[in-house]
Amino acid sequence: MCGIAGLYIKSAALQERLGEQLSRMLLQLSDRGPDSAGAALYRVPTPVGSSRVSLYADEADWGAVRSELAQSFAAVSEPSVRATHATFVIEAEADEVEAWLSDHRPDLTVMSAGRSIEIYKQAGPPRDFVAQFALEQISGTHALGHTRMATESRVTTVHSHPFSTGLDLCLVHNGSLSNHNRLRQQLVREGIRFRTDCDTEVAAGYLTWRMRGGATLEQALEGCLADLDGFYTFAVGTLDGFAVLRDPIACKPAVMAETDAWVAIASEFRAIAVLPGADDAEMWEPEPGRVYSWGTVPVA
Repeated sequence: MCGIAGLYIKSAALQERLGEQLSRMLLQLSDRGPDSAGAALYRVPTPVGSSRVSLYADEADWGAVRSELAQSFAAVSEPSVRATHATFVIEAEADEVEAWLSDHRPDLTVMSAGRSIEIYKQAGPPRDFVAQFALEQISGTHALGHTRMATESRVTTVHSHPFSTGLDLCLVHNGSLSNHNRLRQQLVREGIRFRTDCDTEVAAGYLTWRMRGGATLEQALEGCLADLDGFYTFAVGTLDGFAVLRDPIACKPAVMAETDAWVAIASEFRAIAVLPGADDAEMWEPEPGRVYSWGTVPVA
């Protein structure tokens, strides 16, 4: 099953309501994924030379974490705490911060890193996730969400979607991959690191690997058609937009819609129907094997 929700905002006025609208979409998809839920929200990017890092721990003194970070970096924001997660803006490159965290605070899980992305996710019913993380307070330009029915790996927070394997890159997935274990071994040899045994994280790692080699996101997604076996609908977020791909058979449901104010994808129409102006939207089912993208899709 699983449910995918994605929203790209074209109207500045609606950006203040990004988290609110994504929350409404996720609630409509609760029945498709009762095991866990998650969201990647893209905020106004931090200044060049600084980064945004989202961390997870069941229990943590986030004020103490900030104090430790401040001993190594020139400027560290107060933590933005939501349930078991906290996001910091740090005056340093994201890969430098990730390396510091790996050395000094391996007890913390880096959910995402970059200049714009914030990832929050949690095992348990989507309604609990939406209520506890107060996503409706978050503004931004675009977002991806997911409700999970686990079929191939454990039901935990870290196994939940979205998965981020590169700076400002995330992926959500409805479906199943059959060659992910062999592909994981190849990607590990190429320097891609994984935290779980979930097949979706392998797909995200594949995109990161291809883009590190110079591919655009569209080219990396087109590579999925040759290199990934299975059935899937992918929605991928980047710093400036998102993209969608269904496998050539396209047995997993998906619907897309566009108005002057937004573009949306969902596993079911009811998740789009709650958006403002949905009655007047152009609506279609994405074609099998075709990449759809919105915004500026950068090279990694």
